[in-house]
Amino acid sequence: MSRPADADDVAAIVAIEQACFGASAWSERLVADEIASDRHIVLVSDDVAGYGAISLAGDVADLDRIAVLPQFRGRGLARELLTDLVDRARDLGADRMLLEVAADNTAAIGLYEAHGFDTISTRRGYYAGGVDARVMQITIQEWR
Repeated sequence: MSRPADADDVAAIVAIEQACFGASAWSERLVADEIASDRHIVLVSDDVAGYGAISLAGDVADLDRIAVLPQFRGRGLARELLTDLVDRARDLGADRMLLEVAADNTAAIGLYEAHGFDTISTRRGYYAGGVDARVMQITIQEWR
């Protein structure tokens, strides 16, 4: 299960960010702003070993992050967070969800494809080191 993040979760989320994204990690301020914003949904796993964030703009939800501490990967936390985020987006009126993922992140791509996301375009050299980004989407009404 996951739950909405609150201000007490900021430090744990920042630690997840640092463990998963290193120099590209979100700052404490950015995490706190995400949690406080009306346009964003931030969920944490019950044990706060992972978290996910979406932003909403009209009928589109953008998956901003899903991250799980390395020692907790392979236990279904990312899948659970993704499911809960898509359900929340649907409940808030989103028709589709978009995301960007590094083209060399095969684990994440596998997760998204297993849940019905399709690649709709590629952004060449989008990430540090010239790594391409795959832009993926799902129609939320077709979810599950």
